[in-house]
Amino acid sequence: MSNLSTTSDDILACARSLIVAGGYNGFSYADIADVVGIRKASIHHHFPSKVDLVRTLVARYREETEAGMANVELHESDPLEQLRIYAGYWEACIANASAPFCICALLASELPVLPEEVSLEVRAHFRSLSGWLTSVMERGVRHGQFRLMSTPRAEAEAFMATVHGAMLSARAYGDPKIFGVVTGPLLERLALRSLQIRP
Repeated sequence: MSNLSTTSDDILACARSLIVAGGYNGFSYADIADVVGIRKASIHHHFPSKVDLVRTLVARYREETEAGMANVELHESDPLEQLRIYAGYWEACIANASAPFCICALLASELPVLPEEVSLEVRAHFRSLSGWLTSVMERGVRHGQFRLMSTPRAEAEAFMATVHGAMLSARAYGDPKIFGVVTGPLLERLALRSLQIRP
């Protein structure tokens, strides 16, 4: 049973890297077979179709993200630090090329041509991340840390869009440092606002 699980995980990991490199239509089962070193029939055994594969991948990605957010909540109660940790995670991933792009952000750009089953999972990821960021903004306001320019939900959406845009800019310029150049001022503005409203 563990061999099946390992093969399945290898397939998903390979699909993830291929999606980051070329999007949903940028790979085939033949590409995965070459990288993982198995036959296409073996991939079909685990994931009967590409839709099944990518839907499973995105669902698992969302679960990993939610576990990561829960871990941040567990170890850091300060809302500003929570946002710094989230942005810092992506800054490190982009710098070391371990995960240079959020697969859901990338797939969101392809929503008009994605199968519905995959689109639903991508949207669910965005709702989950937005919900967590909104709760962080709300706590920051409640604790007198943030004075937001808009509603916590709007600020959360702007924060998420800035992080995703920073990923895109880092990729476009071929320079991982661009991510911090874009996200740094956003975090500084939130920190300044928090300083302004503290007694």
